Amino acid sequence: MGRFRAWVVDKTATGQSLTFGERDDADLMDGDVTVRVTHSTVNYKDGLALTGRSPIVRRFPMIPGIDFAGVVETSTHPDYAPGDGVILTGWGVGESHFGGYAERARVKGDWLVPLPEGLSGAEAMAIGTAGYTAMLCLMALEHHGVRPEDGPALVTGASGGVGSVAVALLARAGWRVIAATGRATEADYLFGLGANELLDRASLAQAGKPLAKERWAAAVDVVGSHTLANVLAGTKADGAVAACGLAQGMDLPASVAPFILRGVSLLGINSVTTPQPKRRAAWDRLARDLDREALAAMTTTVPLSEVDGVAETILAGDVRGRTVVTVS
Repeated sequence: MGRFRAWVVDKTATGQSLTFGERDDADLMDGDVTVRVTHSTVNYKDGLALTGRSPIVRRFPMIPGIDFAGVVETSTHPDYAPGDGVILTGWGVGESHFGGYAERARVKGDWLVPLPEGLSGAEAMAIGTAGYTAMLCLMALEHHGVRPEDGPALVTGASGGVGSVAVALLARAGWRVIAATGRATEADYLFGLGANELLDRASLAQAGKPLAKERWAAAVDVVGSHTLANVLAGTKADGAVAACGLAQGMDLPASVAPFILRGVSLLGINSVTTPQPKRRAAWDRLARDLDREALAAMTTTVPLSEVDGVAETILAGDVRGRTVVTVS
């Protein structure tokens, strides 16, 4: 049996513990593909899991990390063979099934996506769940029929992981992008990703009117609560908002006014159990459409042993863009 390093969250009488050390292959959970993990990343949900700030972990002990990229070591799944590059996001990994903060993972092959040609494992995790979610938002807006000529697109939480990729993707797709952020110091960073205008997030964070001035034709919201309500209120007639996050809260203190008076559509984004065809299409588009220079500009890297130090920072909203974890 092999040994590998991993972070482990366990339950205690007062909450949970977090330790880093060696584990044995025998500790791995059931699955038909074993992967040598090369890279992971730190998402907002990972920060919650690592700190215990929210009940993300549903089984103890748990190896956290909701996504990873790596190389297949062994497989009985028909789609994968040793040496294949693979990506995993979602499916409860890092929550109810051992996740990516380990040098080895055993999972169901049906959860995996082949690493797209031309994309490295490090780049895949620079994208990660956050960037993949941003692409699902763009695809949903396109499917709904809103277009750049209809007006600008708003991105909330723009300097975070989902927001940064969303800004870059929308700009690349021809949209005029309004980036909402609470950090004016990130102006150069956001303009570099393709934003055209900044909006102070404080203007969206408090209770607002049922309808506001029509300002954007589309939006990607990662915040929820009053922010999402105000985003809806400021959306143009027949516009659409893709909602994928809850950084401010799970509530939606809004009215039906934007829906019945302007025909605004609210598009929910589920990145956890997305069907394989849409999942693969999103990753293929990310490999093809996402500007690699923009991706590099939004990415920092930490070793596996230091992943715990990023958790509090990302929950405080002080992480810019994406954090890649070099695993092995």
